[in-house]
Amino acid sequence: MIRRFAGVTLDRIRVMAIVNVTPDSFSDGGERFETTQAIDDGLRFVAEGADFVDVGGESTRPGSQPTGAEEELRRVLPVVKGLAARNAVVSIDTRRADVARACLDAGARIVNDVSALADDPDMLPLVAGRGSPVVLMHRRGRSENRFEGPAYADVVEDVRHFLMGRAAACEAAGIAGENIAVDPGIGFGKTPQEDIGLIGGAGRLAAAGYPVLIGASRKSFIGRLTGVQDPKERMPASVWLAVEAARRGAAIVRVHDVAATRQALAVWAAMG
Repeated sequence: MIRRFAGVTLDRIRVMAIVNVTPDSFSDGGERFETTQAIDDGLRFVAEGADFVDVGGESTRPGSQPTGAEEELRRVLPVVKGLAARNAVVSIDTRRADVARACLDAGARIVNDVSALADDPDMLPLVAGRGSPVVLMHRRGRSENRFEGPAYADVVEDVRHFLMGRAAACEAAGIAGENIAVDPGIGFGKTPQEDIGLIGGAGRLAAAGYPVLIGASRKSFIGRLTGVQDPKERMPASVWLAVEAARRGAAIVRVHDVAATRQALAVWAAMG
């Protein structure tokens, strides 16, 4: 059976483009802090082949401090409105119910929450009440404590157990299973070896039937493995990891470099 997520058929690997409207995100902070630039970039990503555009207004890089809801909303809401008005399938990357509610009202179709709807007690009932598709992400700790936490016994199994628990809580609250995707949280409190293990274990995560989203693009573990310090210079490895994630069972890849990723995925698909 071919699955769907957010109204999009998962008959091929889908690409989620990253549009960070922040001054301090690890790779592209400040690049599109102006609304017009963010909207233009989002539309360019759609033209390059992005299926979803993920708009975020709070950095989650290790050590970053929380952004207030009012400021987060000021950053993202006009971008969401602008992209939705042009028929982009917009995902709002937030862990706050007030931000998610306003963005859903403005045309966002997906809630992408790094806390798996756990940080804000109003998030789960909001998403359930709206019938919104949701991406549940695993993290260890929080950005402000640099994602520190207990060691993993088996990183794939530990992450799978957490995500299945959150998915079950969502379904119990009334969120349809077909509206749930899971994200193992590459880089969020994992070592480079654990990140690689989670990408390789995408099939184990997908076995429960929820689409798996992998977001490895430009992340610091690539720098630690390769010695490439500038995130913008990590595109070759990021594209390779997107293809490998697809090969291992991911349904969606979240990326900065849409055109390059889409090209690589097309060649991989043609090879059978």
